[in-house]
Amino acid sequence: MAGHKTQMLLDTEAERLLKDILEKKAAGRITAKERSAIPVQEMPAQDPAARGKNVSEVALGYGEAQARLEAERCLGCKNQPCVTGCPVAVPIPQFIAELQKGDFKAAANIIKETNLLPSVCGRVCPQEKQCQAECTLGKMLKDIDQAVAIGRLERFAADWERDNGQVTIPAVKPATGKRIAVIGSGPAGLTVAADTAREGHAVTILEAFHKPGGVMVYGIPEFRLPKAIVQAEVDNLAKMGVTIETNFLAGRTGTIAGMLDKSGNDPLRNGYDAVFIGVGAGLPKFLGCPGENLVGVMSANEYLTRANLMKAYDAEKAATPMYRSKITAVIGGGNVAMDAARMALRLGSQEVHVIYRRTRDEMPARAEEVSHAMEEGIVFDFLRNPVRFTGDGEGRVTGMELLKYELGEPDDSGRRSPVAVKGSEYMYNCDTVIVALGNESNPLLARTTENLTADKRGRIVVDETQKTSLDRVYAGGDIVLGAATVILAMGEGRRAAAAINKLLA
Repeated sequence: MAGHKTQMLLDTEAERLLKDILEKKAAGRITAKERSAIPVQEMPAQDPAARGKNVSEVALGYGEAQARLEAERCLGCKNQPCVTGCPVAVPIPQFIAELQKGDFKAAANIIKETNLLPSVCGRVCPQEKQCQAECTLGKMLKDIDQAVAIGRLERFAADWERDNGQVTIPAVKPATGKRIAVIGSGPAGLTVAADTAREGHAVTILEAFHKPGGVMVYGIPEFRLPKAIVQAEVDNLAKMGVTIETNFLAGRTGTIAGMLDKSGNDPLRNGYDAVFIGVGAGLPKFLGCPGENLVGVMSANEYLTRANLMKAYDAEKAATPMYRSKITAVIGGGNVAMDAARMALRLGSQEVHVIYRRTRDEMPARAEEVSHAMEEGIVFDFLRNPVRFTGDGEGRVTGMELLKYELGEPDDSGRRSPVAVKGSEYMYNCDTVIVALGNESNPLLARTTENLTADKRGRIVVDETQKTSLDRVYAGGDIVLGAATVILAMGEGRRAAAAINKLLA
């Protein structure tokens, strides 16, 4: 692609600018205005012309000079508004100050005081809606895209620590004799496991799938979050003494009542002092329109799980490979829709279209993910939505009837509501449809656990400490929030862990 800048070129350009900034700092004469004039450092990435044909990570990460230069943009505000915007209150100005000094290990240590998954969060969390939305520099320059790139700096510090073999395993207190079951190994579960294991409790993670990591493994593609990074975090928990059991479907393999039963004789299913439920939200939503049961119409949840967890992109080796699509249509406008569309491209689809009933301005997906998709050649059909799906004589999808929309007044979320244009229906041909409209909570645990209170959407009801309606049972993450972000799930995990530690003290 013409104009594509390599990782080396971007870091070399940063070195020149950094030299001038460091000289001014040494002379004690760098001003806030001069800091604000430092350009935002572009994230190095694979060339769009090549990356649509592989599943390797797209964003390559800052080099050392880029990281230090971007860190120099931070104004070091005393009121630290960015920390307020972070769900786990990472000491952001403090870790950035260490990056400015070039002490990358110290920066990583500071982040991990509150965030146990910085390599993950730095890649997939919507910083532009959280910490960076509160950045003083971004507000001063009246542009959120000009805020300090906090997420990229977090990723750099964590990656540097791991790549240089300097990861520090958290210290664990003497054994208390208390046992905790953590159901689910997503971000909330991993956070609870780490925070309670540090207190000396014996923690067992019970995961339904054959690999731990939750949505970070089955939902987020390799090109956005390499699975080796998630595995490294899981391995660190094992080094802390946490036991991980896979292929354990809570509600079927074992019940919550059984886990709390001290008279049982199965150490895996019985005898725990507290239980944390972090099973996520894995029940996909559908449109409910005719033809949705045709072969070739599937949820993004199924599509991404098969592609990510079961490596369906490897047609020669995968046990359940995807068939090659000619024209794929993805329904939705969130991050999951972007993941599904970009995966479809990598699985060999000749054309990939995103069908969304609003415009780009209203899309909930991260702007960076939308830009990456567009760069890769994915087509966006805005102000459209399916009315019905059509199929052939063998029950396979062949297309859909689309209805055009225009934008009306804002809805409860603040986005302008789509209003159907009467008589605007037309036919659209495709052989694969991926529905990416979000997920609801799986009702299995609520149905198999007596007196566990859940709302009408299946979300478990908790108090301010994440305690459920049952004694010694806590919950957090998507099973409580609905589909949310990694960092929000971690925030709930931290609250639950604190409450469990207090209970068992």
